[in-house]
Amino acid sequence: MDLTQLEHLKSDDRLKLKALYNNYRGAFLNFGKSLGADDSLILDVYQEAFLALRKKAIQGKLENMQGSLKSYLFGIGKYMLFDALKRESKTIAMENPLHVVNEAVEGIEIEPSSELTKEQRLLRTFFVKLGKKCQLVLTLFYYRGLTIEEIVEQTEYGNANTVKAQKSRCLKTLKQMMN
Repeated sequence: MDLTQLEHLKSDDRLKLKALYNNYRGAFLNFGKSLGADDSLILDVYQEAFLALRKKAIQGKLENMQGSLKSYLFGIGKYMLFDALKRESKTIAMENPLHVVNEAVEGIEIEPSSELTKEQRLLRTFFVKLGKKCQLVLTLFYYRGLTIEEIVEQTEYGNANTVKAQKSRCLKTLKQMMN
């Protein structure tokens, strides 16, 4: 890492901070666009990531950092951007029928023309042999992309630990059946 950049990041010199901020802004904007995010979201995330990086520098947590400042900044920003995109996609789908939980788990249709691997055929065969509760938890988590907390809200499970335990047991059972 360039020690001069680290010192600039720690300093209160607005010109040095602004120069450092603008140094990677364009590259991060291009990176965010490649993920399908809009400019305003990308710039908000970049600013948050830069502030987080500066805070770590001031706290002395970057002294022994391997790699470049740009890599570290992009690493922080990448996860913030993924989280923001995930939140954005979840807030749009308020009336999405995929998030309605019924007693029965809807079947997942696979086009007959598509070629399935041996593992996919095994998974499909043994998934239907699981109990309805296992099918529900695994479908909600992996197929519909709900978080553990969202599953708690939409099912009769009492808390997140119960859902995590159920998911773990179901996966273990499914793996044993496949082997």
